[in-house]
Parts: sequence; structure tokens; C-alpha cells
Amino acid sequence: MSVALRNAQRAVPVRRAPLRRAVCALRAALGASRFDVGLVCASNALMQRLNGVYRHCPEPTDVLSFPFHQVEAGELPRPCCRGEYNLGDIFLGVEYIHQQCRETGEDFDDVLTVTAAHGLCHLLGYRHDTKPEWEQMYQKEAQILEELNRLTGSRLRPLTAGLF
Repeated sequence: MSVALRNAQRAVPVRRAPLRRAVCALRAALGASRFDVGLVCASNALMQRLNGVYRHCPEPTDVLSFPFHQVEAGELPRPCCRGEYNLGDIFLGVEYIHQQCRETGEDFDDVLTVTAAHGLCHLLGYRHDTKPEWEQMYQKEAQILEELNRLTGSRLRPLTAGLF
């Protein structure tokens, strides 16, 4: 199945091929290779608009995930037909992420990949509203990033390291 990647912003150059490859590997690490995923690289304006509409928080953010299926954390969807082999869409706030990276000195491409991993976990029902939920999501992010690190020689770590 595919990872459809669309760059819907022009403020920050995005290396699409490496990002797509990383998301494919992360999806495989989640056991979800047979599911499609949409990935949109978005501007601050789009992220602010979406965040306002769907989360009632009208400010830019790093990632928003829109699952196609509602599943419990860690469960794969059980599609009824071919058209339902879709995890959903991840909007990456690349302009926001780039600004954060400039402030912290972190590598933009690495943070983009880790943020996509975070978004994928949300598509599979993981949340971080409570400490137990956060711990479960952190463990899953660490697991799939470890697999990506093994394949690529990277040293990526989960986004939510200091949340609780």
C-alpha cells in the first residue's frame, strides 16, 4: 500500500523521498504495511486553521492526525473492503517544526521523521492525555523508532520524552 505525501506549503524545503521512506519503514514496524497513509506537509496558517476547527485551539502545532478508523491503542483496523485499507491522514506542521528546530538546534529532517512516527501512533489509537496513556504511546514510539534506527543507522528518540 502507499504513503501519499503532499507538500502544501512553500516556506520550508522538505526532502520528500527520505520522509516517505521513513514513514514506510515506521508503518511496517507498526505491522500496518498493507494500509495507506496520507501525509501532508502544512504551513503554520493551515495548521492553525485545522487546529482551531478540530481541537478548538487556533494556533499552529507540529502534528495533527485524522484516523480513518477508530481503534484501541495498538490495534490494527479490520477493514471490510479494499477501500477501507487506510489508516488516515497526518498533517505535519513543517513550518512550525522548522521554527522549533532553529530554536533548539535539532536536525529538521530527524524531527520531521519523529513527528511523523508520533502521528502514525495517533492513527492507531495511541493518546497521551494521561500518564498511563503517555507511557504506552512513548513505548510504542520508542519501539518503532528503534526499528527505523536499526534499518538506517539513525539515533532517533520519541517526541514526547518529557511530557509527564
